[in-house]
Amino acid sequence: MFNFLEDYIIEDHIVQLKPLSLNHIDHLLTIANEPNIWDYSFVKGNGLENLTTYITSTIKARNEKREYPFVVIDKRTNEYAGCTRFCEINETLHNTRLGYTWYGKKFQGTGLNKHCKYLLFEFAFSTMKMHRIGLGAYVENLRSIAAMKSVGCTEEGKFRKALPSPDHDGRSDVILLSILRDEWLNSKKEVLKSKLIK
Repeated sequence: MFNFLEDYIIEDHIVQLKPLSLNHIDHLLTIANEPNIWDYSFVKGNGLENLTTYITSTIKARNEKREYPFVVIDKRTNEYAGCTRFCEINETLHNTRLGYTWYGKKFQGTGLNKHCKYLLFEFAFSTMKMHRIGLGAYVENLRSIAAMKSVGCTEEGKFRKALPSPDHDGRSDVILLSILRDEWLNSKKEVLKSKLIK
């Protein structure tokens, strides 16, 4: 049974996910300051002050049983690669959202994300007992949308003009995607597993 107070470590031979803490600020600051990391993020984590606020906020949300954040470590190089989290966790409806995912540029396109998503989907459906995982992205964030579809997510629709646009000139739509427990167990788990780096 899932417990917000427990420090879960999820890993395979490529990636390790462990609970995000303030101790990780120094490890993540260089990545957080990379250009373009926050282009499609409404909440920014660049700079020491912003990153501290960013991490403090999600730890508070974990204590309030609303979120569960992870730091991502690439085990191939033993480097901190970025962050991700479960948010909008609803244990009554067995729904959650997976988001606030960002990786340093050197880790993008290396297979790391697929391993992370496999572990997180499996954790959500088996340990958290979720029936639905929602995901989303700015409509302009074509790379992120393609990545979510490549791990088995289905596009559902969009929230029209839901957020300020990335260029701060007007409003942007948010593309909504999801993956369901039945889909995961029936086929998508094996499909994604076949795409992982051996």
